[in-house]
Amino acid sequence: MRLVVFFSRGMSLDGWRRAGILDRELALYRSLLPHLEHLAFVTYGGADDLRLARQVVGIEILPNRWGLPSNLYSVLAPYLHRRTLGRATVFKTNQINGAWCAVIAKWLFRKKLLVRCGYLWSDFMVRLTTSRWRRALAGCLERATFQVADAVIVAGHADRMTIIRRYGVNAECMHVVPNYVDTSLFRVMPEVPRESGRVIFVGRLEDQKNPLALIEALKELPGVKLSIIGNGSLRANLEERVREYGVEVEFLGAVPHEELPRLLNGSEVFILPSHYEGNPKALIEAMACGLPVIATRVPGIQQVLVHEETGFLCGTSAADLRAALRAVLERPELRERMASRGLAYARERFALARVAQQELAALIALS
Repeated sequence: MRLVVFFSRGMSLDGWRRAGILDRELALYRSLLPHLEHLAFVTYGGADDLRLARQVVGIEILPNRWGLPSNLYSVLAPYLHRRTLGRATVFKTNQINGAWCAVIAKWLFRKKLLVRCGYLWSDFMVRLTTSRWRRALAGCLERATFQVADAVIVAGHADRMTIIRRYGVNAECMHVVPNYVDTSLFRVMPEVPRESGRVIFVGRLEDQKNPLALIEALKELPGVKLSIIGNGSLRANLEERVREYGVEVEFLGAVPHEELPRLLNGSEVFILPSHYEGNPKALIEAMACGLPVIATRVPGIQQVLVHEETGFLCGTSAADLRAALRAVLERPELRERMASRGLAYARERFALARVAQQELAALIALS
């Protein structure tokens, strides 16, 4: 099998590196490599991706070496990389945003197309923009992508049913393959002492992740210290709120993926206060480290957690987050129960080896 993976619009190997997730994102494809004759990535990076290509052994990198704008490149890439794409067996998208690049390639080269949908782009656009034409365009592109796909991978059963109902996709073409966690890396580390009162958040500092409410929630919680891993447009605003409220928060920025397990193990609780999610990897990685988790009762999260069993579910307001933190931090027996059951669930459901086998089965069904 010769597989070509099309990156999400605007994403690159260097983008993965700067976000600290390069090794995490490559882990699945490194697991698949022994089963493939050839593997290539169509990325939106330029010279930086070419330099990183030397570290990505066994994978051909097809970057935007022409420096074209992302939207234009997403249309022209199938022609620009025609030599490799013409020899492929299966095309695969990383997300719906930018999947039209793979759809064009399918039309040009008559190959099978596997569409991965970590989240429904049209639903996210409803929350991300008030522009009606942008919302409508996302819905139209999503519909067209699903209807020409030979198979679709989604992260959960709820998304599978939504796509079947909304777009009329054949149920037999739908595969549920959750996000994965490398349980050899994300594991319990008994040698790392947990710091009492230390709460950790991992994610982009954007409205979707609701970090402003999290900072506000720390008021009236003496002794609680928050570590924030990640960057985004809200960082300066968040730092200002921290000074205003006088709460204890450290901003660690983007942290290399291999350093995350130790930081998670050194914390007492993980929290994800998002307004909406797909199938959040950061949450699963925290569970795999034996950390009790708090997360909001929203789509993408409530399908993963069982309240007070594998995690603690709450609302999205600062008051809701504060009450959840107080409840979890004051009840050691609850933390212990959620940590042990969450750990078992993460290992059973999301282990990289298991997910790689599911992904490979979906690919083999097309080849």
